[in-house]
Parts: sequence; structure tokens; C-alpha cells
Amino acid sequence: MAYYEAIIMKGYEGDYASLSWTGVPLWAKFFFQLVFAGTAATIVSGAVAERIKYKSFILFTFIMSIAVYPVVGHWIWGGGFLSPGEGHWFGKDAGMFDFAGSTVVHSVGGWAALAGVLLLGPRLGKYGPEGKVNPIPGHNLTSATIGCFVLWFGWFGFNPGSTMAADVNAIARICVTTNTAAAAATLSATVTSWILLGKPDLGMTLNGCLAGLVAITAPCAYVSVSDSIFIGLIAGALVVVAVFMFDRLRIDDPVGALSVHLVNGV
Repeated sequence: MAYYEAIIMKGYEGDYASLSWTGVPLWAKFFFQLVFAGTAATIVSGAVAERIKYKSFILFTFIMSIAVYPVVGHWIWGGGFLSPGEGHWFGKDAGMFDFAGSTVVHSVGGWAALAGVLLLGPRLGKYGPEGKVNPIPGHNLTSATIGCFVLWFGWFGFNPGSTMAADVNAIARICVTTNTAAAAATLSATVTSWILLGKPDLGMTLNGCLAGLVAITAPCAYVSVSDSIFIGLIAGALVVVAVFMFDRLRIDDPVGALSVHLVNGV
């Protein structure tokens, strides 16, 4: 047993010693974080869609992946100043618990997306005089729905996988809290958009589902199933209100990435 433990922990030395809490090999941890870094970068693509050069986005992704995401990840997950029990904020334990990345992954991607949107400005024709908002709907809601379902399914690797161990009890509960929050947010987003728009809106419903998943990502291992319902209900309503808020501020976000990932990530 000691031999196999030594193999598993091999690599968690020197600069990587702060990650020695995980029970998986270093390369498994690296690959998991690689996908998280990719997620943070791709969040931006939806917010800046239709008005950014491809080479500019490649350059942004490179900088985001090597200079932004790893730094924030270290603050919270790598023994940095926000790490529970280790970090210090003005002389006190920061005590920040972000189990699977609502802040580290989603809000970081959201803040970067906001910066990009503000630099690029809105799409031509999006906003008219006197604060008028001209909707530019997506062309294929079938594809959007399928994409939402793929993301929902992928979240069962995102959240339970963050246990970094084969803890069946933790994994089972995280799966349920994750799924429950998504379902509750789907319902509350549908109801909220129906009330505000006078009719149901599939785009808002889909973003509500994703908002619930983002919101439950940080506390999925720490809250009860009943708590996850309330988290989802709040997230679903919040994402709809945020979409209207960003439009009112004339911040053009084609897919609602800021409302989903930034607002609910925070």
C-alpha cells in the first residue's frame, strides 16, 4: 500500500507541494485543471461573439491560460491568500470554500468576458436611440438546447470530479445537489421570463439551467439537497434579471455569458 501511495503522490513536490492534498496522480490533476482553464477561456467566446478577430481571441486565450487563471486558481486552491485554513486576508483566515470553481473558473471567465465586451463595444444595430434594445436572436435554438443538455451532463464530471477521490458518498450527494439546482433554476428562469416578457422564452430557460449549475458549483459539496433547490431558484431568477440589466447598460452579450457565468459565479 505504501508503495502505491508513493506512486500516486510522486510529483507533488517543490512548486507543486501545495496540491498534495489530492489523492490522484499529478498528471491527472494537471489534466483536470487544464480543462478548467479551457472552460474559463471559452466563456469569453460567447460574450464577444461576432465582433472579435480570430487571431486576437487566440492571443487572449494564451494570456488567460498562462497568466490569469493559474494565478487565481493558486489564490484559492493552491495555498494562496484565499485558501481555507492557509490563506490570510488582513491577518485573518480568508476561509473561502470554492469546491469546483464558481469563482475560480466561471467568474474569472466572466470578468475577462466583461473586459472584452467593454473594449469591443456592441454589435452594429444592437442598440438604437433613446435606449432602445434591438434583439438579435440566435438562429438555431435546437442546437442551443442540445448544447445546454451536453453542458448539463458534463457538469457531472465538473463537480463530482472535483472530489479528486473515489468517495462514493460525496460523489453521489454532489451529483444530486448539482442536478437539483439546475432543475430548480430551469423552472425559476422560465417563470421569471414569462412574468417579465409576457411569454416563455426558451433562451432564458436554457440560460437559467446553466446559471443554476454555475451557482451550485462552489457549494455543491457543502450544502444539503434542499439548500440546492433554493440556490437554483435564486440563480434562475437572477440570470433573467441580469440579462435585462446588461442590456439596459448597453453591454452587448450575445449569449448571456455575463449573466450566467459572471453574475452567478460571483
